[in-house]
Amino acid sequence: MSIAEELRKVLGDQATIITDTAVLPSYSRDQSQIAKNGTPAAVLLAKNESEIAAALKFAHANAIPVVARGAGSGLSGGANAVDGSIVISLEKMNRIIEIDPTNLIARVEPGVINLELDKEVSQFSLAYLPDPASREWSTIGGNVATNAGGMCCVKYGVTSHHVRAIRMVTADGNVVALGSALKKSVTNLDLLHLIVGSEGTLGIITEITVALAVRPKPATTLIATFASIEEAMRAVPELVALAPSMLEVVDATTLRAVEEWKPLGFEGVGTVLLMQSDESPDICAKGVQIAEKHGAIDATYSDDPKDSADLIQVRKLAYPALERKGAALLDDVCVPISQISNLVTAVEKIASESGLLIGIFGHAGDGNMHPTIVYDHGDADAEFKAVAAFNQIIKVAQDLGGTASGEHGIGSIKVESALRESGEKIIELQRAIKKVFDPKGILNPGKKIP
Repeated sequence: MSIAEELRKVLGDQATIITDTAVLPSYSRDQSQIAKNGTPAAVLLAKNESEIAAALKFAHANAIPVVARGAGSGLSGGANAVDGSIVISLEKMNRIIEIDPTNLIARVEPGVINLELDKEVSQFSLAYLPDPASREWSTIGGNVATNAGGMCCVKYGVTSHHVRAIRMVTADGNVVALGSALKKSVTNLDLLHLIVGSEGTLGIITEITVALAVRPKPATTLIATFASIEEAMRAVPELVALAPSMLEVVDATTLRAVEEWKPLGFEGVGTVLLMQSDESPDICAKGVQIAEKHGAIDATYSDDPKDSADLIQVRKLAYPALERKGAALLDDVCVPISQISNLVTAVEKIASESGLLIGIFGHAGDGNMHPTIVYDHGDADAEFKAVAAFNQIIKVAQDLGGTASGEHGIGSIKVESALRESGEKIIELQRAIKKVFDPKGILNPGKKIP
């Protein structure tokens, strides 16, 4: 009897189990260009926690690998199937269970789309603040699994700052509740935040309680142009002190790609800084003064919503402008903000030596940068060079006091980088924790933990 047939026997005919070889590939990988994937034995479109618990109990008893999947929006191979695995897709578990405007929380299933939750709570003048770039289609469960970030992180923090509690099925099929809906609770060890960012290696999340906030006012937007990345970055510490709700940077290579596609008037500009404040236009007025003090060619701001949307177009177009030139390998490193200009300079050198086009943009306010390597996907030599540059950039970031991943996760493509960064003792500790939660190692093998 096949794995799929045995799983059907366990779950019953009401379970939705996919074995069609024409459909399996669409559940076998995420958006990563370079992560390898296997072929699952079956895909379970889970409808509830009970199905997940029964499936994991079966998988645990038979030592079958299990990979949890949200929307597949990840960029590190974290949701990629391994051969013979059971992929548990959470897309059907998409209910907003409760919105509690009095206590400023919501309870949701893991398949709820990030932006849909924010839209639903907006009717109470509330907001769900984490805003990953994929928020139009990424799920809350996936965001929690990777501890996703976004442009608002500089002020509001990453996903972990907004998760109060979860329900989770462990590797052997038991259900546990971690955390508390309360804002403060120190009764237990903080196991909740072991799970946030664990990329499905310690359990499968079935329910999340998230914190809500009073909906911010419409943002005022500042844009400043500079001749060089060094001048732009000298302004950043003072801009961060203004507590902006967004602070982004776009380098010269990316600006050229944008201008070639959709001219916005940045021809010849070395660097663009973009800042938003959801408090007062006065914040951006001060920002203009700071930018000019540090040598801005031009600096202006607007509190008009349409103007603000126009001003941030250059940041929103950054990735697609590079992607239209070829396959785009998007990196995700984080360095101290004092080292951003050194990172950009190093990336420029790597691009020159490799002959690759590499643009860099990202979150200047917290140092989380996205070097994007453009290459010919059908050219094996070009792909080899791109992967080598990708790993070289990670090492440069680490040498600058940074980290291999700020928000996209380790997945399968950065496991070796994580080992280099963490060292054997920390890796041994993580492996020991993994063994407590998943003694047979069935949950998302080969991901996150070397």
